[in-house]
Amino acid sequence: MHTVTLPAYTVGAGACSKLGEICALFGKKLFFIGGEKAYAAAFCQLSASVLAHKLTLAGKELFGDDCTQQNIDALAQKAQAAGAEVIVGVGGGKALDTAKGVAFQAKLPVVTVPTIAATCAAVTALSVVYRPDGSFERFYYYDRPADHAIIDTNIIAKAPSIYLRAGMGDTLAKYYEPTFSARNDMSGLDHSTALALTIAKMCIDPIFTYGEQAMADCAAKTASFALEQAVLAVIVSTGLVSILVKDCYNCAMAHALFYGLALLPQFEQNNLHGDAVAYGILVQLMVDQNPAEAKRLRQLLLNLGCPTCLADLQLCCDRKLLEPCLQDAIAGPDMETLPYQVNTDQLWAGILAVEKLALKQED
Repeated sequence: MHTVTLPAYTVGAGACSKLGEICALFGKKLFFIGGEKAYAAAFCQLSASVLAHKLTLAGKELFGDDCTQQNIDALAQKAQAAGAEVIVGVGGGKALDTAKGVAFQAKLPVVTVPTIAATCAAVTALSVVYRPDGSFERFYYYDRPADHAIIDTNIIAKAPSIYLRAGMGDTLAKYYEPTFSARNDMSGLDHSTALALTIAKMCIDPIFTYGEQAMADCAAKTASFALEQAVLAVIVSTGLVSILVKDCYNCAMAHALFYGLALLPQFEQNNLHGDAVAYGILVQLMVDQNPAEAKRLRQLLLNLGCPTCLADLQLCCDRKLLEPCLQDAIAGPDMETLPYQVNTDQLWAGILAVEKLALKQED
């Protein structure tokens, strides 16, 4: 027996005006957790909605530099001491993950307000928790997602477009990786996973259709129809797949390669997560002997501005340099459920094939 709780959300230009109405369903004393830039982008609209519905601001705190257990513990204590009844998370993935952790620990409802479209954190039932030194510690799983997500495309349109680009890159992986991982088990999938893989098509179709226009509209700070479709793919479609899919199918080679490359000094400082994962999808497609789809995807990534070769990631095509990354990728948990075993030679051959594809298309 299992329970699935799906996310609720409000989306559109000016959606922040709904905060008070939605939070009033859960309580009257709101405790905000977010980042400085996120507050600058959204707090005026949010506070106006709070006042309009005669709710109380119990606290407004910065989440910190990372979603750490220490930050979650400290903020949960502050929220409880303030008599908070609803946690409101405002910002990017780390701020929203911190807010969800605080709400879970304090046993309070949580409403999320993403100010960038780089991740699906606004609607997922987990937090990525880091150590104080910035290294990954663990996933913090919950029995339900945030109680409501408010996705204001006016605010997201004003954020730097690089975050939307990276969000779309990571979203594409939510189709290519689960369908690859589950390939050998398609005839015996449980309902939840089968539903997730059906929804996964909505992680790529809107991006192929609207992605390039969404990037242009975001650069122009315009909350257009195309932008909304891309944002819904990044936040909602990806979040639904994450909630519904069996965990062993959730990721595959693209994420494994990202975590391997993250061993290199400054790699994560130089590259956004979703950008690097998008490159990893190309490698996965080449390892899987699907150059036609790799060529199609590469053109989309070029149109979006995502990296499509090692040089775009500020890396050299040097196996000796990358060998520890290859070894780490192969040993990672994301490689445990694949339709066939992959070794470092195959992974390196996939990388070389992506390099050759780049050279052919540039000639």
